[in-house]
Amino acid sequence: MTPFEIGTLSVVAIVVLVYLGVYIPIALGLVSFVSIILMRDNFDLAINLLKIAIGDSVMEYTFATVPLFTFMGLIVSKAGLGADIYQVMNSGFRRVKGGIGMATVGANAVFAAVTGSSIASASVFSKVSVPQMLAFNYNPRFAVGVVAGSSVLGMIIPPSAMLIIYSFVAEQSVGDMFLAGVVPGLILAAAYVVAIYLMGRFTPKYVGGRTSEETEWMSPLEIADKTIPTLLLIVAVLGGIYTGWLTPVEAGAAGSLLGLLIAAFRKKLTLQSLWQALLETGHITASILFLITAASIYSRMLGLAGLPNELGDLLTETQMTFFWVMVIYVLMMIFLGTILDTASIILIVVPLFLPLVEPMGMSLVWFGIVTVVGAEIGLLTPPLGISCFVIKATLNDPRISLKDVFIGAFPFALVMLIVLIALIRWPSLSLAILN
Repeated sequence: MTPFEIGTLSVVAIVVLVYLGVYIPIALGLVSFVSIILMRDNFDLAINLLKIAIGDSVMEYTFATVPLFTFMGLIVSKAGLGADIYQVMNSGFRRVKGGIGMATVGANAVFAAVTGSSIASASVFSKVSVPQMLAFNYNPRFAVGVVAGSSVLGMIIPPSAMLIIYSFVAEQSVGDMFLAGVVPGLILAAAYVVAIYLMGRFTPKYVGGRTSEETEWMSPLEIADKTIPTLLLIVAVLGGIYTGWLTPVEAGAAGSLLGLLIAAFRKKLTLQSLWQALLETGHITASILFLITAASIYSRMLGLAGLPNELGDLLTETQMTFFWVMVIYVLMMIFLGTILDTASIILIVVPLFLPLVEPMGMSLVWFGIVTVVGAEIGLLTPPLGISCFVIKATLNDPRISLKDVFIGAFPFALVMLIVLIALIRWPSLSLAILN
């Protein structure tokens, strides 16, 4: 077998293994390691490349952003900032049809800016938002769909674990990726609010519910008490990066310290909860490090196989334009999203397409935003829509089935696709803050 054939079969083997339930880094690392041995018939070469991959991952300074932002997100979640933001948003949208849904989107957008986790958002707002929507007679499918759809904002609005993973795979600045994610994240949140308004206007039976006019307006003092801590975190982290005062690593450290102070001031932090946050940070950090290491050896295997070059030659021979390259890329991500999680899609697909996109003169930062948004659609689609599974498990309500969650999330997946098309058509939307 030629190296190209081995490389092609290895990609297929990785997808199959992940689909069968093999841990992603193990599938990536093991198949890549064996493929290198088969291609070069050299065990020492495979070992040396593995050593380089591990060294590059562990010694990379910017990798420190992972534990710092993870810890900040966990502490902020324990401090109850998500519920506070939701209460403020709900007060503002109380007289609008579908207003609680709009409040959920707005609160998720703000919460995303201090957690960077779709799973955390799905878990928090399943407990906070869905029961209240059901109490106001909203359609259960609409209620869980809003939470599922808006939860993906956690992976687009910085700080985002997926943007960090992409930055390592594509060798881009974590700070640039964070800044590039702000405008697309806000556009997606605004698109969700517009979609909810239109659903309330044209399909009121699907939305259901009644306006919560009996909810009292919050006083300015209450609003300040519930929003200032979150705004301080956002300004400290994103403001520090944008002004250049802080590197992404320093911003993560500052955000973690500020999160600790806020949680302690609110008396929401105990030694036990702090220890749990530290343990969970360690688990998440180790798993992401394992992912990046496996992705590094996978990229080297693809290079040895010559797979990206062969794909480039194929596109040149067929005279495929940028438009069709992006169509194939998006369709591939949406298809893989039905069977794989976001990290798997980024690690498997990005190394294949980077050598094709870069010669076209396109920004790899923009390509990262397109990749994350496209891959995040998979969080809302069966059979492996992780956000949908988290919502179902968190609610534990026999009245709401997993099918209801997926059906409710479908309109929001369509909105994501429309926003993705806009981001591809107008790259300046992703690069607005950087230019």
